[in-house]
Amino acid sequence: MKKTLCGGSLNSNDNRPVLVYDGACGFCTFWVYRWQDITGDKVIYQPSQEVASQYPQITPEKFDSAIYLIYPDGSYDSGAKGVYKALVTIHKLPLWAYDKVPGFASLSEWAYRLVAENRNFFSLLTRWVWGSSVERPTWFLTRRLFLTLLGLVYLVAFNSLGSQVEGLIGKEGILPAQNLLNEVKMQMGAERFWKLPTLFWLEVGDGMLQFVCLAGAALSLLLVLGIAPAFILLILWLFYLSLFNVGQQFLGFQWDTLLLETGFLAIFLAPLKWRPRLATEPPPSPIVLLLFRFLLFRVMFTSGWVKLASGDTTWRDFSALLYHYETQPLPTWIGWYAHQLPQWFQEYSVMGVFIIQLVIPFFIFGPGRIRYAASTLLIFFQVLILLTGNYCFFNILTIALCVLLLDDGVLKKCIPQKWRIENKETRSRIPGWKKWLVKGVGQGVLAISILLYIIPLFVSPVSYPSAFISTVNSIRPFHIVNRYGLFAVMTTSRPEISIQGSDDGKTWKEYKFKWKPGDLDQAPAFVAPHQPRLDWQMWFAALSNYERNPWLIQFMIRLLQGASPVLALLENNPFPDRPPKYIQAGVNDYWFTDMETRKKTGNWWQKEYKAPYTPVLQLP
Repeated sequence: MKKTLCGGSLNSNDNRPVLVYDGACGFCTFWVYRWQDITGDKVIYQPSQEVASQYPQITPEKFDSAIYLIYPDGSYDSGAKGVYKALVTIHKLPLWAYDKVPGFASLSEWAYRLVAENRNFFSLLTRWVWGSSVERPTWFLTRRLFLTLLGLVYLVAFNSLGSQVEGLIGKEGILPAQNLLNEVKMQMGAERFWKLPTLFWLEVGDGMLQFVCLAGAALSLLLVLGIAPAFILLILWLFYLSLFNVGQQFLGFQWDTLLLETGFLAIFLAPLKWRPRLATEPPPSPIVLLLFRFLLFRVMFTSGWVKLASGDTTWRDFSALLYHYETQPLPTWIGWYAHQLPQWFQEYSVMGVFIIQLVIPFFIFGPGRIRYAASTLLIFFQVLILLTGNYCFFNILTIALCVLLLDDGVLKKCIPQKWRIENKETRSRIPGWKKWLVKGVGQGVLAISILLYIIPLFVSPVSYPSAFISTVNSIRPFHIVNRYGLFAVMTTSRPEISIQGSDDGKTWKEYKFKWKPGDLDQAPAFVAPHQPRLDWQMWFAALSNYERNPWLIQFMIRLLQGASPVLALLENNPFPDRPPKYIQAGVNDYWFTDMETRKKTGNWWQKEYKAPYTPVLQLP
């Protein structure tokens, strides 16, 4: 898109500096357009072909080799320093580094000369990386799409949890939230409100649990519709934090903390108006966009880093995907087919995982098409994970974060004309108090993220001042900044816990779960973005013993009591008339069948009994 470069007035009363550039150079002109968008009317831009005669102190040959920033008194700066000074109203750090950091000035001028002497090459490179558009990227459509996706994620999260919450943490649930709050109250007293922030200190009955889930789902729809987004996001974050802090084992997953961190940052991204319109919304805060990119970087990079740091042999010898598809918590039927792929393909796929998780995240901070390419690859990676395994809303939420890497210029190509942004001149400004709030919160979150979760990856041990540690500990219950890193160690077998009840201790009937493997001919199903949290916890429990999973004993006690909210979490109740007198758990090893076996038997799974998991239990 062509645009006219406004030079501005050159009258004697104008105190603005004038940036003089080579107007015959396409590379120079491209960047001058970009700089003018950044500096606005604070700098006048003029081609040397038109105004060089007004500055006899600078020869025409010098104008051909560098830009010159000329001040009203006739003094000037050129080269890299001239650029830094022209942009100082927006970006102060480069000029500060130029003046204060040893060697930075020399390096900057060397780089400037290198570019100036090879303008044809760097012009092609610029067009390839940034494209042909000379306008600064905007993020209005991107923000709207992201908030819509986040609203859908919240909707799924509250609906999914609402269908299970009574059986998990209700009054007759496996781990009643009331018991947790009573214990915390006895131990902490008044400081419990800060140490365990939750609305359920007001009331924690089943009705309140269901109300928060239903209200969260309703508010999520309002967010999707774009109504009062900042206010709605604050309430949604508070609701989910309240559930998270009483959910105990059933809400301790990384996507739960990712939703809390994403939801918190989104409060500062959203417009403040009750019914914001695209044509008048203020622009998103650059520091918030940076924080979202850094969050996506942490999620992806640390997931790759922990695989190497764990020392797990399956990741180091590239054999991890020989096991992953069949040993992950809830595979899909596509995961069964992925497991049948040849060994060489699985090993090369592991290499691809490391590239995507350890290399591509750095491209998140790149310009233009480099950033677009990173977004495309990361979204493709999430789609592959979504197709082969059930990971709740994690993949959709990560894709939403990837969307923030795409500016309006990309989205406009896919969006009807009526949704496109026009009349940028009429947009409202960000209130001053919000700028300062966002800046303070943003810098704090960024510092904690780097110091707590990035530096320790490379430097160990790390000692921080007590003031920093106390600050981190004080905000930790709000889960504003969290640790990430999935599948550090690959499980190479699949133990599955089966639970059986009996009336006489001789004849045993098995309880069937809704989603985890059971019958051998039952195909692994798609359940995401819903998360059957009991089925997931059964997978984790099978990796250790019942002494480390007291919640499982409580679950079995609820089955002996015939607690209906807990039974509703299962596929069947083999004792419909009255609860069994005895109950026990055993462990079976499960693994995928191969193509030939499935063709003969129709089975997706094979299993072998391993050992008892618990002794036989009965109520007193």
